[in-house]
Amino acid sequence: MSSEERQTVEDVMSTPLETVSKEATVMEATRRMRDEEISALVVPTTPRSIISSTDVLDAVADGRDVAELRVSDVMTTDVEIATPDLYLEEVAAMMTTYGIKHLPVVDDDYVGMVSSTDITAALS
Repeated sequence: MSSEERQTVEDVMSTPLETVSKEATVMEATRRMRDEEISALVVPTTPRSIISSTDVLDAVADGRDVAELRVSDVMTTDVEIATPDLYLEEVAAMMTTYGIKHLPVVDDDYVGMVSSTDITAALS
């Protein structure tokens, strides 16, 4: 496949970007994920952070009360990012290397989210 035919993150990323405050409850975040039919939300903080369904599942498995927990209590911080111009094969390799399923897409600011599901669908 030539580089002209190769897809980039920008071709498959989810937009608009869905975010949640670090002060929101985990229950509020999970409802947003359910309502939007997504499995991760960007938490606009420094360092860059997300909350994913895996973070929520870990909290529930630990017996924590997601109605009381704040997003900041369970979010993944200092997350890896992708740029819109990366080829999907490069992002797939990043996800495999880091053992992750979601990457916020950042240009000068957040512009979207790419998931392993997006990549699998595009490459198959």
